[in-house]
Amino acid sequence: MMKKALLLLSGALLINFSVQAAGNIEAGKSKSAKCVACHGMNGKVSIPTYPHLAGQNEVYLDYSMHAYKNGERTGNMASIMNAYVQKLSDQDIADLAAYYASLGTKE
Repeated sequence: MMKKALLLLSGALLINFSVQAAGNIEAGKSKSAKCVACHGMNGKVSIPTYPHLAGQNEVYLDYSMHAYKNGERTGNMASIMNAYVQKLSDQDIADLAAYYASLGTKE
């Protein structure tokens, strides 16, 4: 019974995130200037401790930025990310997620 409940909850969350992650690629590109310092031009880093964003799954990126914003992610870089995403709206986050996800399809 518990497994069934978890599966239903997981499915609902995935549906919710797929609805939220309806961003605009061009708007995301224009909003990505602050991301370049750590995540590099076009989402490809030169510093090995930072993740590449180019080609990441759009829903994952949207979820991750919301998790940082809501304080649900902790660790050595969480405070930095939290500071960057605090002023972003849900649409800003969706746009950035769409932009970085799209970079993997253009290569």
